[in-house]
Amino acid sequence: MSNSSSITQFLLLPFADTRELQLLHFWLFLGIYLAALLGNGLVITTIACDQHLHTPMYFFLLNLALLDLGYISTTLPKSMANSLWDTRAISFLGCAAQVFMFLFFISAEYSLLTIMSYDRYVAICKPLHYGTLLGSRACVHMAAAAWATGFLYALLHTANTFSLPLCKGNAVGQFFCEIPQILKLSCSHSYLREVRLFVISVLVEFGCFVFIVLSYVQIFRAVLRIPSEQGRHKAFSMCLPHLAVVSLFVSTAMFAYLKPPSMSSPSMDLVMAVLYSVVPPAVNPLIYSMRNQELKDALWKLMSGFLLKV
Repeated sequence: MSNSSSITQFLLLPFADTRELQLLHFWLFLGIYLAALLGNGLVITTIACDQHLHTPMYFFLLNLALLDLGYISTTLPKSMANSLWDTRAISFLGCAAQVFMFLFFISAEYSLLTIMSYDRYVAICKPLHYGTLLGSRACVHMAAAAWATGFLYALLHTANTFSLPLCKGNAVGQFFCEIPQILKLSCSHSYLREVRLFVISVLVEFGCFVFIVLSYVQIFRAVLRIPSEQGRHKAFSMCLPHLAVVSLFVSTAMFAYLKPPSMSSPSMDLVMAVLYSVVPPAVNPLIYSMRNQELKDALWKLMSGFLLKV
């Protein structure tokens, strides 16, 4: 038996026991990680370099790409390193930092996706007031609020979780440090503080989800009133990438945390964790670039100019 003061490291859940499968996991995750870095990096560079994309929608998309880079960089590199070097260890401070950074990026991203739904609502339902409601200063304030919300949320949960006494070993049942798995190691009834905090957080997040749903109800009602088919198609094209990203983000996270106990097992939890921590940040750039001709044109222009210089 041990307590949190004597724990110097945690043991993460490995993806495989054999050396061959460990190396397969390393190369698979390396490919996904490089694809995420390339996709999000191209989105950031294209938006930053093209003056035509200096609009509220692309400003928020740039912030989303930055959050996705941090989001996936929190978990994958450590998991890849453990598979490559055949180890499971992560230091106590490293685990706390991983919990903090993961919560920071995931909560800031959810806040930003909520703000982006408001951006789409104003663009479709109140186009004449778009410049007034979403001026440059307002956009900066909203993006800063999303990042600050993520920071405060992560700080509160991380401090609360790692202040608990841990006396049920140091084996974390996941490939990265996350709060539910850390709470399983607690031997104190004070873990109910974190449960209550988690419930409050879920209620706030549910409020954001309701806001997104109501925004899209109004958006679809407005789009269906557009007389021309071309106008309706253009309006749907503006909204579908964001809706797809929100659906992927929310559905994977909800299924991971709200699935019934009968479906819970180490292998299932591992798969679900990969779905909500790895897939969204890797796929988001593809979703936005496939449905956005303006972004594709700007990206092609950037790449063509680079190749000409080479």
